[in-house]
Amino acid sequence: DGTVRVWTVAVGSRPLDKGTLNGHSDWVRCVAWSPDGEFVASASDDKTVKIWKVATMEEVGTLRGHSGWVTSVAWNHDGSLLASGSYDNTVKLWDPKTMEEKGTLKGHSGSVYSVAFSPDGSLLASAGGYGDNTVRLWDPKTQEHKGTLTGHSGPVLSVAYSPDGSLLASAGGYGDNTVRL
Repeated sequence: DGTVRVWTVAVGSRPLDKGTLNGHSDWVRCVAWSPDGEFVASASDDKTVKIWKVATMEEVGTLRGHSGWVTSVAWNHDGSLLASGSYDNTVKLWDPKTMEEKGTLKGHSGSVYSVAFSPDGSLLASAGGYGDNTVRLWDPKTQEHKGTLTGHSGPVLSVAYSPDGSLLASAGGYGDNTVRL
């Protein structure tokens, strides 16, 4: 429905609907909290990423630059950088304070379904969709491609780092149906 809903949840209490963030014109595929908990970023099929201030439930900016659906969004460890993955086969890096695009990471031959920063922010992983089936590793500071992980026989739907950053999990779908570490 193109919205983001924020809920108050506490153990032993009934969840309460804090409110709805309206502004996207198409499906919202992913949301991610800033490390300080003040902001939520949302990725949408309207080809944008929006940043919302949770305390006021207001949009503070819209990041435009992708030419395809935006499937994923992730903050780095200190909230100084935001990454977004898209059906345009790219990962974009953004400064969430200035709302400026910092760079475009190219290399996937299919849609990018998921992005994740390592816990210390030194690496960014991106998951390639149909026809790509790889995980790519990037240095977010230099925007240099650091390596490609292969082995999935289908699109990679999700990537996630372990809390200490020593392991990366990738989830394959549509015939692959595996998790790789």
